[in-house]
Amino acid sequence: MRRRASAALAGVAALVAATGAAVITALPASAAAGCTVQYSVSSQWPGGFGANVAITNLGSPISSWTLVWSFGAAQTVTQYWNATVTQSGSTVTAKNVSYNGSLATNASTSFGFNGSWNNSSNPVPTSFTLNGTACTGTVTSSPTPSSTSASPTASPTSSPSPSSSGSTGVPSDAAWVATGQWDSWTNNGYTLNNDVWGSGAGPQTIWARTGTNWGVIANHPRTSGVKAYPHTGKTINRTISSLASLTTSFNVSVPSDGDWETAYDIWANNYAYEVMLWTNKNGAVGPIADSYDSNGAVPSFTNLSVGGQTWNVYKGNNGSNAVFSFLRTSNTNSGSIDVLAVLKWLRTQGWWADVTVGDVQFGFELSGTAGQQAFTCNSFAITYS
Repeated sequence: MRRRASAALAGVAALVAATGAAVITALPASAAAGCTVQYSVSSQWPGGFGANVAITNLGSPISSWTLVWSFGAAQTVTQYWNATVTQSGSTVTAKNVSYNGSLATNASTSFGFNGSWNNSSNPVPTSFTLNGTACTGTVTSSPTPSSTSASPTASPTSSPSPSSSGSTGVPSDAAWVATGQWDSWTNNGYTLNNDVWGSGAGPQTIWARTGTNWGVIANHPRTSGVKAYPHTGKTINRTISSLASLTTSFNVSVPSDGDWETAYDIWANNYAYEVMLWTNKNGAVGPIADSYDSNGAVPSFTNLSVGGQTWNVYKGNNGSNAVFSFLRTSNTNSGSIDVLAVLKWLRTQGWWADVTVGDVQFGFELSGTAGQQAFTCNSFAITYS
């Protein structure tokens, strides 16, 4: 039941610039008579790069789409997915495939591609057209309210408002809204990921005011298996022995029905180890363990006090990596955790050595939602030294 769903594995790591040193993303001037487009470089290497393009339709519903832009530094598309992409000179044309052509008002889709570049400059395209209309950032042919996906550096006060709250559940002051399976957004050092990865998943919309105040509206069937892990987080890349401190705090609002848990997901040694800290859970969910009985997973330790919390601890393996799960003995929607103390405890048990801590993520692992439900991270913080 465990995902392989870090941002890096999903191909949507924190956005990197053409220089490999700073954030780069298209400005949300990427609307075509009722749409926005966000273009981001998701990874880059000598001679090649990966990119993600997200489209949100703000106008009347459309049954198919064609997006056109021009590269400014002789970039070339070499591979693509979730769209059909052709190129003539500097001009690139992307068309929908069979399953993502229909976009209702405020609906979104995304596609990605790999490309080649000159190892000198890889600028983001400055303009787009959708179905033949120039991107203007406004709705010119329909009274439909505006919606946008803001760039990672935009602030809520300077961005056009996304869909208003109401039946969608998305706050009107959200700075970023997305529905794509692997959509991501970086803000103030935190990277958010929609991360819909499991079989049989339903629709899921992620929104954010900041990288630490965000939420998700999901409607996943209550069938077996995890469907999604929308989350925020940071990449630490420090050994345990080199850390003087690593603490976190959280405050969430969650529904009373469904199958889900609020959980940290901490990865170490290039995803060889996974540490999960469950702070809240509901319904038919449970950890991976070495053994099971009639009551489910059997803990290796019970009522362990470490990191400022009390846990039942489970040790297991998902077939790809070792998994250490700490389940809080009572549910809570807010608190703080001394994560370094937890990691050091694992070392004293001989379960791992002086590992390198990579991604520290926090979010909602969703197996089923009992209809459309809202999960909100009111606040979150990671601090380390």
